[in-house]
Amino acid sequence: MPLSAVDPGRYPELLAAKCERVTTLLAPFSPPEPQVCPSSPEGYRMRAEFRLWHDGDALDYVMFRRDDPATPVPIERFPIACERIQQLMPELRDALKASTTLRRKVFQVEFLASLAGDALVTLVYHRRLEPDWEVAATRLAADLGVSLVGRSRKQKIVIGNTFVNELLSVQGRDFRYRQYEQAFTQPNAGVNTAMLTWACERGASIGGDLLELYCGNGNFTLPLACHFDHVIATELSKTSVRAARENLAANDIDNVQIIRLSAEEVTQAMQGEREFRRLAELPKPLADYDLRTIFVDPPRAGLDAQTVEMASDFPAIIYISCNPQTLADNLAVLCRSHRIEDFALFDQFPYTDHMECGVLLLKNR
Repeated sequence: MPLSAVDPGRYPELLAAKCERVTTLLAPFSPPEPQVCPSSPEGYRMRAEFRLWHDGDALDYVMFRRDDPATPVPIERFPIACERIQQLMPELRDALKASTTLRRKVFQVEFLASLAGDALVTLVYHRRLEPDWEVAATRLAADLGVSLVGRSRKQKIVIGNTFVNELLSVQGRDFRYRQYEQAFTQPNAGVNTAMLTWACERGASIGGDLLELYCGNGNFTLPLACHFDHVIATELSKTSVRAARENLAANDIDNVQIIRLSAEEVTQAMQGEREFRRLAELPKPLADYDLRTIFVDPPRAGLDAQTVEMASDFPAIIYISCNPQTLADNLAVLCRSHRIEDFALFDQFPYTDHMECGVLLLKNR
């Protein structure tokens, strides 16, 4: 997204146009009027990544246009970043410019921050990091009040933590999360909280047990667990599984089982096509759970055909989508057996064409 597209004064107009495009796309499936959850027009991104461009004594944060990927565009101000990242950007740049040790062959920086006030900076280099770098970086981390990670080829040096601590309030309860460097987290914490609340409100009246696919670090798992007897949450990434288990323990949630399986493998297990030793971690056989609801938050490609078929057997489907087009493709099948009971739009990425959608589907009577 070019920064020239950021226009807070036009945000309501831009959001309305985006909502109209998505509702038109999904109109063939007869959803109700959507609940629209807007973003803050500025200061909403909790992570940001830039190239660092060296030109003599100058050092700039830069980005590149899609239509001109060879020409760096200096970034003096990044208004969509949260306040903590905006504060850190000039402080970090000045510190790098002042230190030959820290500046030499650094080419990328990544910021990760949280509503709880934590921040982590990752610096990526085209050289090996020697002990003098670690001494200077330790001083820098203390000066900035951040954790800092230095990366180069086959090398990673950690000063502080490899994660930030986040605190999100959902339905009157605070949930604590560890969000790891270079692992997926929702970039817009305010809109993420609205998505969590919406999903919990939809799941609250269904009861029974929940199957969750693509659980990540437990972003949805933690608050949803308050509304179901048992939750089986699945995820393939080892880093995300570790984070999810840590987050469950930190929040004293004991009715969730995290199983490292892909969505395709879960489908095979549910349909009895394959047996997986990892399912032996469950306290009882998979068939003995009262799985009335499936919750999915898939990648942009949406659900594969086999997973859509498996989901069609559930009385209730809560579907969070980051791609309305693949959601429409999946709904073309799911709406043969289910109806859309509830519909929401979450503007995670203002000033872009991207829109997160939430649909609650209930089995036709």
